[in-house]
Order: sequence, then C-alpha cells, then structure tokens
Amino acid sequence: MNDHVCLRDVSQADLEVFLAQEHDPEAARRSNFPPREREAFMRHWTTKVLGDPTNLVQAVTVDGQLAGNLVAWWHEERRFIGYWLGREYWGRGVGTQALGLFLDRETTRPLYADPFAGNTGSVRLLEKHGFRRTGTVTYGEHEHIMLELR
Repeated sequence: MNDHVCLRDVSQADLEVFLAQEHDPEAARRSNFPPREREAFMRHWTTKVLGDPTNLVQAVTVDGQLAGNLVAWWHEERRFIGYWLGREYWGRGVGTQALGLFLDRETTRPLYADPFAGNTGSVRLLEKHGFRRTGTVTYGEHEHIMLELR
C-alpha cells in the first residue's frame, strides 16, 4: 500500500471523471447502477449532490490523481454514504484508506449504506470499517444489503 490517498472538496471539473467512471461497464455491473446520460448525471451532481449543503462530498485522490468520490446524504431520517472509485484503483487498498479518512470527517451515527448484494467487495469494505448487516432491501428486482455503523 504505497499509494498516498487524500480527500478534498469536489470541483466542477471532477464531474467529467466521475461521469466516465460511472460509464465503466464493469463498475456499472458490480454496483448494479445503470449509467446516466451526461445531462442527467450533471444535473443530479450539480443540484442534488453538490447543491445540498447537508451533504458531505469529497473527492478521493491517489498520488494527486482523481480516483473517485465519497458522499454522505440524508434520506428521510437516515444518513447514508456511498462511494465510487475508478477501476484502476480497485484492489489496491485505496477504498479502505479513503473510507477511513471519510469516516473521520462524517461523524453522524448511525450511518447507513446499502450496496448491491452481488458487490461483495463493497460489502467487505464497509464491514472492515465496522458496518454491520441489519437486513436486506429490494430495489426493483435487485437485493441490496443494508449495513449500519453505530
């Protein structure tokens, strides 16, 4: 693990990289998240992600290069987190380091995550940081694991 992982605020220019990462076919398959068209993606990020002051939004960098993002947001009465890393950063410990840094900044507890059940790497990453399975939820036909960090 020689990568130097940091978090920083997201800039508008980062969104092009995030869009490309969302359109990676393997990432879309693992996350069970269909890639959005550019306009819908940009509108979502500008208004719902960056435009909501209650969200914590951080870019992940590795050795100064943009690697992905982490976001915490409110959904009804629960605070959720989600993240996305470019495929070239998978399996290198980047997610582990970045999530640890993010959880130092995001202090709301309990904190929830609901990765696709088939995304075992994401489930393992969250469990490594103390998230515990509390059940499953279904979105359409797809099962997701509900995890909670107290």
